[in-house]
Amino acid sequence: MTKVSYLVFDVESVADGQLISQVRYPDQGLNANEAISAYQDELLENKGTTFIPHTYQIPTAVVIAKVSKEFELLDVVSLDEPSFRPHVITENFWRGWEMYQKPIWVTFNGRSFDLPLMELAAFRYGISVPDWFKNEGYRSPRNRFNLDTHLDLQDVLTNFGAARCNGGLNLIAQMLGKPGKMGLSGDRVQEEFDAGNQLAISDYCRCDVLDTYFVFLRTQVLLGRITIDQEREIICNAKSWIESRKEQSAAYRDYLDHWQDWKNPWSPR
Repeated sequence: MTKVSYLVFDVESVADGQLISQVRYPDQGLNANEAISAYQDELLENKGTTFIPHTYQIPTAVVIAKVSKEFELLDVVSLDEPSFRPHVITENFWRGWEMYQKPIWVTFNGRSFDLPLMELAAFRYGISVPDWFKNEGYRSPRNRFNLDTHLDLQDVLTNFGAARCNGGLNLIAQMLGKPGKMGLSGDRVQEEFDAGNQLAISDYCRCDVLDTYFVFLRTQVLLGRITIDQEREIICNAKSWIESRKEQSAAYRDYLDHWQDWKNPWSPR
């Protein structure tokens, strides 16, 4: 079996309305939906966004791409699909990291959202992750500059936040000809969840993970770990992998429908 060296992942989450009611509106008797709506109205008025902070959220979909040392795509899984139980998703997330001998996490902006949310979920559900939380100074897994445990691609592209990545993953992916956001967006996940469309959320997360994987490959070119020709060969293999599974996944069909090849300015016209 090929060793998994990288776990490229993305998290979609929804608000815990009961927790919001208890913490923010303890004397108002709001039910979960009312509390979420009240907090979103408050955020929109004060900050211009309805996105609720991760501390009030729980995971509803986590998709992970398993990647080899040679950066080849090995598999893509949606944790606990189709049940999507938050405590099971969280358990599978951390136990999987241990089972595969602690591969490097790869995210886009996961430093400020995805990993903190999954850490807090482990706290909430009583899941022990001692190897992730151990303190080894600079070599500690959670040290933001330790790229041997977590490679946040946004950190690489912004010099650890010295610059802003306006446009986010959507922009960076489309630079490479990849689909970026298609239909659903992060601020609509709560709405889809409330409507019972958890599979649609998982599919959206799956496409984000594919975008992140292809950004990861270009980042390896940037860092000098592979050449542009090697990247193109790996991409070709990954596209074939996706195509071979498109009949079983609407997400893969949609992704391929929006696929564009990167236009290489160095190639002869």
